[in-house]
Amino acid sequence: MKTSTSITKKKLGSYPYFSVVFSISIALFVIGLLGLLVLHSQKLTKLIKENIEMQVYLQKEVSTSQLNKLRLSFEQADYVAKNNEGNPAISFISKEEAAQKFIAETGEDFAQFLGENPLRDAFTIHIAEAYQTEAKMKAIKEKLMQRPGVFEVVYVGDLIDSINKNIKNISIVLAAFAGLLVLVVIILINNTIKLALFTQRFLIRSMQLVGATSGFIRKPFLLRSLGHGLLGGLLASVALYALSEYAYTRIDDLILLKDVNHLYILFGILLFLGGFLGLFSTLRSVNKYLKLSLDELY
Repeated sequence: MKTSTSITKKKLGSYPYFSVVFSISIALFVIGLLGLLVLHSQKLTKLIKENIEMQVYLQKEVSTSQLNKLRLSFEQADYVAKNNEGNPAISFISKEEAAQKFIAETGEDFAQFLGENPLRDAFTIHIAEAYQTEAKMKAIKEKLMQRPGVFEVVYVGDLIDSINKNIKNISIVLAAFAGLLVLVVIILINNTIKLALFTQRFLIRSMQLVGATSGFIRKPFLLRSLGHGLLGGLLASVALYALSEYAYTRIDDLILLKDVNHLYILFGILLFLGGFLGLFSTLRSVNKYLKLSLDELY
């Protein structure tokens, strides 16, 4: 009977390590999923913005001097985006190259029945993000149309404002959802640790009765919670990494949204959140039990 009673007491006063780490891991994994969604949406937005472009078609009899002047003006223009090497994102395709590409794609040689090549030499310029609004794009087009040798300037006008509007709406929704989710996770982790420390309240009282200081009592609980939080963050990061790698192999073109550096930053944030929330929740709970009277512990 005595042995059974001591075992029961031990179970009642034991710290639920597994449930604490599991709860923290699940909560941080959900946060990580949202973070991964935000990272992918940002990368997708960047890719879309990098591909906002204008086609500048040249007149039939454009001179080499005019062509070179146009190229130089594009290279010096602020509204032209830079590529990964830091050079102006400009490409040129001659009417002969355009004709060859058309024939290769369609299998039809229009020059045979038209008697000439109706296509034109053209520059494709990628627009810098700061100029990706309908008003600025229109101003650029009007400016280019005044250049000698330019026949026509083409871009998808309605698409620009539509992209900017959708990006803004999505950002607002994600920010609101992220704020709500972080609040829920904080409450979940706080309640999990609070319930876990509830089983330790008599141990805290016993340490007080033998003369232990508050700092001495807090230290092992804080260190343990820090370890559990970091472990929860690590497990969440590993699960998130495994899930993302699996998704990259199963979904075509998703690999284009992968950003390893930002992914590691996200994992670091999860580790920090786990450790910080574990420490914060434990400190609150331990301080609470340090202030309670013996009657209030029951």
